[in-house]
Formats: sequence, structure tokens, C-alpha cells
Amino acid sequence: MGSGAAATLAPADAGVLTEGGRRVLRAEARAVAALADRIDDRFARAIEILSDTPGRVIVTGVGKSGIIARKVAATLTSTGTPATFLHPVDGLHGDLGIVSRKDVAIVVSKSGSTSELAGLMEYMLRLGLPTIALAGDPGSPLARAATVCLDCRVSAEACPMDLAPTSSTTAALAMGDALAMVLLERRGFRPEDFAEFHPGGTLGRRLTLRVRDVMVAEGYPEVTEAARMQECIVPLAHMRGTVPIVDSRRRVVGVVTAGDLTRIMGGREDFLELPVGEVMSRTPRTTRPDTLAGVVLREMESYGIMALPVVDGSDELRGMVHLHDLLRADVA
Repeated sequence: MGSGAAATLAPADAGVLTEGGRRVLRAEARAVAALADRIDDRFARAIEILSDTPGRVIVTGVGKSGIIARKVAATLTSTGTPATFLHPVDGLHGDLGIVSRKDVAIVVSKSGSTSELAGLMEYMLRLGLPTIALAGDPGSPLARAATVCLDCRVSAEACPMDLAPTSSTTAALAMGDALAMVLLERRGFRPEDFAEFHPGGTLGRRLTLRVRDVMVAEGYPEVTEAARMQECIVPLAHMRGTVPIVDSRRRVVGVVTAGDLTRIMGGREDFLELPVGEVMSRTPRTTRPDTLAGVVLREMESYGIMALPVVDGSDELRGMVHLHDLLRADVA
């Protein structure tokens, strides 16, 4: 068979392989689900330590646990908690200068008895650093020495030989994510804060683009509630189905939509003569110019809204933002 040809599996072989994949995923899912039952006051204490530290979070681990530690550090940093990964070997050979007495440490280890971690742990304890262990063995030396130990043990690896770190690394990663997300909530971290750490790419655009950047800020028609519906026909077409209704101070008091027009057309022959005030929706949703475009998009999609009036702090009309413009701006 040539190098570009694909092998064809017998149905029985394909079934064995797909079931093997399901087995691994189920094993790892069970490992993560089991962690939830072990969350207790120790988790709360770990959050308090992380929240109160005036310095950085030093995250460390060896081997596969080291890879997980890198990810935990990256997640903390991107959600407002300064963190850095320190390899234990590098730390013991010249990189301990990045550790200060103001820091706190998260140590990831399945066995809790790795010699490289023991040396680094001893140094951090001498400095008086609070330490949080994500430990696969809560009775290990590392777990006992830590200020707080979070139990990340698993009953078995997803590896059929119970050797390759699989379920254990997934469990440690999930516990690290739990710490980062609860800490995010405790700090009151907002989408705007997240945007500051992710300025590039599509994500950055979604988190930095504001309503003011995509709204129609001039040239849109305004109608008062005393006007007749016939005065709304052209504006409805011009504004793609939604017209803001304003008072004498240009404060938004309602909207008329194409749906409103369709509704009255079926029940009133004199619908064109009706006052706008009898047809409009009097409690329209509005938004502000500085609102994140992505937030407005989700709201409009949730409520089936095609356009929103944009108002200032006094409810004075500043523009209109349309669903199609948000989609074109690639904030979905």
C-alpha cells in the first residue's frame, strides 16, 4: 500500500478502537468528577492564600506534572494573577532568584516524593512561602509539608497498563483550573480585564471592540411618539427594521420594529394613521457606547433583537447598533 493510501478497517476492528477511545475519556471524566466530592475547606484556604499574596504564584512540577504546572501558571496569569513556572532543576541550579518571600507556591506532583521537588520545597519553606500541593498522594512527604494539600489522587490511570500519566494529569489540570476560576471570581475579574491580557487575534478583537466602534452614529431617523405610523415606513426600511422613538430631549422612550408594523397591518385598515405611541414598545432594551460588542451580540441573539438604541447616561439617543454589523465585525 502506498504512503498516501488509507487502510480500511474491518467493522470489528473499528469497533474495538472506538470503544478504546471511549474508555479513556470515561476514565478521565470519572477522575475529574471524583475531585468535586473532595473539595472542602482546604480549597477555600488555598483560595485565600492565593488571593492575599502580595507577590507572584510560583508553579512547579517535574515531568508530565511540570507540563501541567506550566499550564496552570499560564491560566493564572491570563486571568489576573501573576504567576510563573519554575522547573525544580533550574531552580536548584541558579533560578531561585525569581522567588521572593512575598510569593506563594503551587507544587504539582503525582507521587509527592520526587527528589528534585524535595530540594526546591525545602528552600521555599525556609523562605516561609505558603505552599499549595496538588498531590496524587495526599500522604506523601510533599503533601504533609505543604501549607495546604488538595487531594488529586485517582483510582487508576486511563493507560491500560496503569503507567502513563493520563487520568492523574487531567485531574491535576482540572484542580488548577478550579483554583484559577474561583480566584478570578473572588477578584472580580471582568471581561474588560481579560481583554487587556489578550489584545491579539480574534479573541482580542472580541474583547476590545466596543459598541461605539460598530454603531450607526449619524444619519439615522428619529421619530416622536406623536407622529403617525406612515412617518415610520421609510425610516423602518432605512434602519433595517427598527426605529428609535424619542421625546423632546432625544431620550429614548420606545422603538417601533418591522414586526410591530406587520402586527397592526393585519388588524387595522387605518394603521398608517395610528399614533406611533399606540404601536411602539415602551420598554425597549438599550445599550451604551462603551459596552463590549461581544456582550451586546449575545444579548441580541438571546432575545431575538435585530437592533438596539445606543444611549448615554441620561438615556439620550447616541446611535443604533445592528446585529448584522456586529456579525460583520467578527465578534461572534
